[in-house]
Amino acid sequence: MEYLKAFVVGGLFCAVGQVLIDKTKLTPARILVSYVVAGVILGALGLYDKLVDFAGAGATTPLTGFGYNLARGVRAAVAELGLPGALIGGVRACAAGIAAAIFFGYLMALLFKPKDKS
Repeated sequence: MEYLKAFVVGGLFCAVGQVLIDKTKLTPARILVSYVVAGVILGALGLYDKLVDFAGAGATTPLTGFGYNLARGVRAAVAELGLPGALIGGVRACAAGIAAAIFFGYLMALLFKPKDKS
């Protein structure tokens, strides 16, 4: 059941994004940024925690999960360090994911020799 909930919630995030691409004049980049900002806002308000408890990876893997992780890191760092935590908390919380994305992106570029679209 856990896998089904993750699949449904993650799929709904993707479906909403696809509808926004198809039915609005928003660019994909603006939609992606909106997802991250929505995750930050919902995470800061404590609402995204309930979705994570329900859907697990279906809620933490999409871009909204990245925003949620940023907000959670800032909240924890501010509680620990005060105001300077607002500057370093998000980076600390997301450093492993960012480093993995850079590493694996570089590895794939080495293995598959990307080319410009023409």
